[in-house]
Amino acid sequence: MNHENEVAVLRIGELSRRVGVSEHVLRAWETRYGLLSPARSAGGFRLYSEDDENRVRRMQAHLANGLAAAQAATAAIAEDQSGTISRHPQAVIDAAPQADLAECADGLRQALDEMDEPAAQAMLDRLFTDFTVETVLRDALMPYLHDLGARWAEGAVSVGQEHFASHVVRSRLTGLARGWGNGRGPRALLACPPDEVHDLALLVFGIVLNRRGWRVQYLGASTPLPDMIQVTAQTRPSLVVLAATTPERFEAVLPELSTLAEMAPLVLAGAGATAELAQRIGARVLSGDPVSAAANFVGSLS
Repeated sequence: MNHENEVAVLRIGELSRRVGVSEHVLRAWETRYGLLSPARSAGGFRLYSEDDENRVRRMQAHLANGLAAAQAATAAIAEDQSGTISRHPQAVIDAAPQADLAECADGLRQALDEMDEPAAQAMLDRLFTDFTVETVLRDALMPYLHDLGARWAEGAVSVGQEHFASHVVRSRLTGLARGWGNGRGPRALLACPPDEVHDLALLVFGIVLNRRGWRVQYLGASTPLPDMIQVTAQTRPSLVVLAATTPERFEAVLPELSTLAEMAPLVLAGAGATAELAQRIGARVLSGDPVSAAANFVGSLS
């Protein structure tokens, strides 16, 4: 890479803020793929340049087009060296290694089942470094959570194992959700009705919605509907989403749901959402996994 014209002035925190990528992932891209070439300040701090920022943005574009991280980095670096932006960097892609998503997902499952947090965090780091956020959520975390719930219901895993795994996954998801209320896009208000405590799928939906330009207001599990109505009146969201695992959770608050549907576009999600129930209160139903549901919902509005 040619750095003669670069002026390295950005600390990694500022670079992270500009590109919307965590400092941890930026360091991984730097050490694993050589994407960034920081200078050193007099005090020994790494300083990054505008060219570093541009390489990150090109890598993000390739990731958005479905490339694995190793491929995206190889393409971004090749473009930097050639001084051109290629829409079809197939020559460099074919030579790049591609991590095995299934292998990573199996490793994550084993670490969580064994309640080995360091190993689980290391596998999550690998997943989020090598694959897009949407790919990890849709093809690794959501299948694992579905399988975990089924095994818990069958007695194949203990309550302690289920709680441990849910805590580890939730901690990573809440990190992805940080700052999702910022911006100028439309606002979505997300919550679960009273007595519904399973909100990880709704959290995933919000993360994907935010990555497509929406601001997210998250009230979380077991939210009293009067409070939900009050927040809706105060913030006037463009969308309200309620998620539940059983129809009974919705049936118990039908009058309040009807009120919400009159105040803002209302969407019901989760296994408890049915077309018949939604029709009764003037709402829509989201179907499918939360990642695809969020993407499809945004697409249906464009």
